[in-house]
Amino acid sequence: MATRPAAWRRGLPLLWLLPFAVVFGLFQLAPMLWVLINSFQAGGDWSLANFREIIDSPFYRQSFGNSIDLAVWSSLLGLLIALVGTAALRQVPGRLQDAVVAFTTMASNFSGVPLAFAFIVLLGMNGAVTLLLRDAGLIEGFNLYSRSGLIILYTYFQIPLAILLLYPAFDGIQKDWREAAALLGAHPWQYWLRVVLPVLTPALLGTFIILLANALGAYASTFALMTSNYNLVTIQISALVAGDIFLEPQLAAALSLLLMVLLVLVTAVNQWIISRSRYE
Repeated sequence: MATRPAAWRRGLPLLWLLPFAVVFGLFQLAPMLWVLINSFQAGGDWSLANFREIIDSPFYRQSFGNSIDLAVWSSLLGLLIALVGTAALRQVPGRLQDAVVAFTTMASNFSGVPLAFAFIVLLGMNGAVTLLLRDAGLIEGFNLYSRSGLIILYTYFQIPLAILLLYPAFDGIQKDWREAAALLGAHPWQYWLRVVLPVLTPALLGTFIILLANALGAYASTFALMTSNYNLVTIQISALVAGDIFLEPQLAAALSLLLMVLLVLVTAVNQWIISRSRYE
């Protein structure tokens, strides 16, 4: 009799986890299982026809190329801007740091259709900023609805996430390192190049990979801005399951599986980098 309450108490935390397990199973595992099964289905039989169609189609290969292109460039630009911004942020007083970090947290959640609408109002063909810069002669022929416009859009929502990821990494940099480097005759650029960057390299690589995965899976902002006028994997998946012309959910499942594999590889590399990171 004395062992029953103890066993019941040990099982209570598992009971509290049951609602989470149900939600996770319904909205994470079940869709993934559906995608996995249907990606190998064609005409009611098990087949690799969907993957052969994707590989043989220049259109779908272009969608992966465009997605990777936008992800890489926006991740690099966002990481560079965030690195400079985070380094400057660590030099300001504590209260201002807290305010900026709070604002950055809020800005990292500003995405999707509202973000696309904001960019249209500001940088569209007749946007407020576009007209001002055009009148000042600073831009000529800028088009938001193009590859360059999408890179700007992607970079914008990458910056807050990169700052939040890099901000804790700067705790590994000791304040007296700068003074020690100066006493040894190092210039500021040598201090950053030979001391700070090697310490931050694992965090920079990990942040870059997370930004890459974030951009590869982006959909709402891009679709709201470009609809189907730019060939991306996420847009093609949406067109195949919710298009007005034809529906091919099994082909969409194959595209989704390939994108999932790509994201899993990116995440695995990120976890490997994090496991080798040490901040003391």
